[in-house]
Amino acid sequence: MAMDYQKTAREILDLVGGSQNIISAAHCATRLRLVISDNSKADREALENVDGVKGVFEASGQLQIILGTGTVNKVFDEFVSLGGITASTKAEAKEAAAQKQNVFMRAIKLLGDIFVPIIPAIVASGFLMGIMNSLDFMNNNGFLHIDTSSSIYVFANLFSNIAYSFLQILIGFSAAKAFGANPYLGAVIGMIMIHPSLQNAYTVAEQGVQATQSVFFGLYDIDMVGYQGHVIPVVIAVWLMSVLEKKLHKVVPEVLDLFVTPLVSVFVTGYLTLAAIGPVFVWAENAVLDAIQWLLTLPLGLGSLVMGALYAPTVVTGIHQMYTAIDLGQLAQYGVTYWLPLASAANVAQGAAALAVGLKSRDKKIKSLALPSSLSAFMGITEPAIFGVNLRFFKPFIAGCIGGGCGALYASIVHLGAKGTGVTGIFGVLLCLEQPIQYIIEMAIAVGVAFVISFMIYKDTKPAGQLTEKSIEKSVEPSSAAIEKRETEEFLFSPVQGEMIPLSQVSDETFAAEILGATTAIIPEDGKITAPCDGEISSIYDTGHAVCLTTKAGGELLIHIGIDTVKMEGKGFVKKVSDGDQVQAGDVLIEADLDEIRKAGYETVTMMILTNADDFAAVTKADPAQVGHESVVMTIKKE
Repeated sequence: MAMDYQKTAREILDLVGGSQNIISAAHCATRLRLVISDNSKADREALENVDGVKGVFEASGQLQIILGTGTVNKVFDEFVSLGGITASTKAEAKEAAAQKQNVFMRAIKLLGDIFVPIIPAIVASGFLMGIMNSLDFMNNNGFLHIDTSSSIYVFANLFSNIAYSFLQILIGFSAAKAFGANPYLGAVIGMIMIHPSLQNAYTVAEQGVQATQSVFFGLYDIDMVGYQGHVIPVVIAVWLMSVLEKKLHKVVPEVLDLFVTPLVSVFVTGYLTLAAIGPVFVWAENAVLDAIQWLLTLPLGLGSLVMGALYAPTVVTGIHQMYTAIDLGQLAQYGVTYWLPLASAANVAQGAAALAVGLKSRDKKIKSLALPSSLSAFMGITEPAIFGVNLRFFKPFIAGCIGGGCGALYASIVHLGAKGTGVTGIFGVLLCLEQPIQYIIEMAIAVGVAFVISFMIYKDTKPAGQLTEKSIEKSVEPSSAAIEKRETEEFLFSPVQGEMIPLSQVSDETFAAEILGATTAIIPEDGKITAPCDGEISSIYDTGHAVCLTTKAGGELLIHIGIDTVKMEGKGFVKKVSDGDQVQAGDVLIEADLDEIRKAGYETVTMMILTNADDFAAVTKADPAQVGHESVVMTIKKE
């Protein structure tokens, strides 16, 4: 039975509150992206049961309804036609979503836009710092004998804290991009705040303040101390610079703009930062950190219990975007962050709750979503587990919150701290190498409590094996003629040269949880996207960021280049094929400019998804390893 796209579109339109509740409507390769006026009018549970809908979640102010390739285009066309809605571009939808959020949530999102891009640099330094501290501990206590004069040791020690030593420059650059200013001027502001002529902030406790300077024509004196370890003053300073730069661009004659605007922006911002902004916001930042530390050190660990339990709800609201700033502040003030172990406990607890659902449920669709989602959460990426499973059934979400609180309680009792930030879950132990046993125990408590509670209280909402229209449709056997035309086994090669990675490392929850089907992810080395097998191009998107291919065995493949690259609207992508073209394995389908994608701020990871995996008797994926065009990454069998 063919899917009734108009019926699906009408049901979605009704369940989101009708056309009058739609602010903006757009779609990408897999999802219908809606910005709605009143969220209370959207029935998410009913939406998930609409024919063709594979998942529903809210992100960045958009209600995203996962329909899959091919289907989303047809449902969208019917949707805008039925509702009399004007289709929006992706950029317009994003802007509408941002404007719909309140001031607080926009501020939280802004912090995420600033700190998320620099997390890889922080992770690299944090890991290396943890390793070097552990080696020093074992060397000093006779467990190891290390030649500390070797070049490897000396260089590793030199590299280990580099991102933290010059963190203000990284923040300045990233903040300027987020504010729409010149990122290099933002980096200069960061440099000013840790200038070698200023006394290093870390030495003040030992040496005291060495110099002061009168400002505003002798109105008062300031300490000539750098801002090492501080993050909020840099963000505020760069925001001020961005305001000045934009105003100057409007009023300074074009012939003088190149000289006047950067000079005035940097000098005025630099002076105001050292004279007023810095001192005020250092005090404010320290007050916030002290308040958080007070909560985490309440008697009997009650503060950590509460914060660990509430961590997952903050992920749902998006508030967790600001937590990197808390980690960095604690690292600067205390030498470790007590917040990261709390986050780790909360994340693995949600994974354990989803795992319990996957093991207990007899519904194949729920199992196929819950099990990979739980693995993703154990690696620190919780959105698939939270949005795809736990919140959907709610009780597992509560179980995860309780488990997270219990794990965080133990972390508080043993004063568990991490030497870096950016990584939670199983691999977070690498940041806690001075207390690895305590970290493992914390994880075990969080996982054990959440799993047991979730397993006890979760129940399938409908009897397993209950026939639905979808299951009846899938049970219909294809004609003998169709079977004869299709191969029983097919090998799918990597669509791009590069490194195949675990799905837990994919930041998009839809791909990471394999909601659309069996998925492989590859970090590309070049931009040539090729056919993984012989087949026919069923659809190539106008933006060039994705292509659909039907294999000889009837496999329906989606090759998706990058994360959210649909927002680039075709820039950086050159299509080499058209709809209906017959292709052979290795033929170039798309040429993508990877540098252009990175420059636009998007990830280049490329996914190949078998969207009709349920139609095959067996689907086997290769283990993540270095792969090329000669490597088979997936095998599908009809019988």
